[in-house]
Amino acid sequence: MGKVGTGAILRDGSGRVITVATSIENAVAQPKQVELLALFYSLQFCACMGIVKIQVERATLGKGLNRMLATLSGGALAVGVDQVATLFDGTGQPVVLGILVFIIAATVTFMRFFPALKARYDYGLMIFILTFCLVSVSSYQDDEVLDMACQRLYKIIIGSFIAIMVCICVCPVWIGENLQNQIANNLEKLGNFLEGFGREYFRLSEEGHSTDDDKSFLHGYKSVLTSKGKEETMANLARWEFWHYRFGFRHPWNRYVQVGTLTRQCAYKIEDLNSYTKYFEIQATPTEFRREIHQPCIKICSESGKALKELASAIKKMRRSTSVNFHIANSKIEAEKLKSMLNMTSLWENADFREIIPTAAVGLILIDIVTCNEKIVEAFQELASRARFERMDDSVSPSNDV
Repeated sequence: MGKVGTGAILRDGSGRVITVATSIENAVAQPKQVELLALFYSLQFCACMGIVKIQVERATLGKGLNRMLATLSGGALAVGVDQVATLFDGTGQPVVLGILVFIIAATVTFMRFFPALKARYDYGLMIFILTFCLVSVSSYQDDEVLDMACQRLYKIIIGSFIAIMVCICVCPVWIGENLQNQIANNLEKLGNFLEGFGREYFRLSEEGHSTDDDKSFLHGYKSVLTSKGKEETMANLARWEFWHYRFGFRHPWNRYVQVGTLTRQCAYKIEDLNSYTKYFEIQATPTEFRREIHQPCIKICSESGKALKELASAIKKMRRSTSVNFHIANSKIEAEKLKSMLNMTSLWENADFREIIPTAAVGLILIDIVTCNEKIVEAFQELASRARFERMDDSVSPSNDV
């Protein structure tokens, strides 16, 4: 009918839906035309919303190679199947052709359910099925279809070659570098939150009010909670990229995903920590219990935040950190002090448990965050070893290198 519908969803940095838009278009003949119209209206919609900084990401290299290889192999196999079917005369030819098409298409469709294949080759397997079925079935008693398949293959090879040359030589945009920056930025956001949390909700003025009016750090970490799908997609596409910049062949992209997974686990704990901020704001005067444990809590927030920000800097610069272990060791010492304080019965005697329990819960969450940071450092060590991060000479002892 030539009529299609397009839609757009606009989300903020935390993944929350801001607004949606839909449109119906007439006289659309090609799928690529639909995609271009959707992209055009999306950009137009962003301009109307006042969004001036827009980045459109396309997996040109990965999808281009997938499409080219899938079309070549699918077309070649379809020609082979057609030649085998012609060996059977009369009614046997369509029967054999149908059986072979069913077996091959069903096998490749089942292969798409394997996680390892779906992550990297799902697009190529889909194009293989479409090309194979189109050529093998349409070529029955119609030799012109083979010429059409050859022309399609030539167009794809030429288009893929031009797109790859533009993306590599003219205007290179490496998704692997974007993945590295995103992992580093996520760590930095968590570090900013922890430093701000300790400064804002434990180091209070005498009147009981917070000492900092800028509370933007409370929301920066939220985008980390929804970064799983994007990181995995970027890691899968980065495997298709050629050697470039500081990334060689067989770069351990899966280790970046592992660091990102542990970072999200830490972000979930920070989400729990953030849920107590409203209680601290409502509480006019800090309790005695809160005054007793505020010093180790401040130190844990400070040292953990510095460790995460140092890791972020090390990932961006692809070097081994010289101070992360120092900050982690300090945070572990303060965590042990906090544990001892929480186990002291004198702090719990003659106290209002409704006031103590929220503060104690914050202390326990901070102890869990220290443990989570240790796991992040271990994952970073594995990444630095596999990716051969450079060592930096520093005044800190070499034993502190991560």
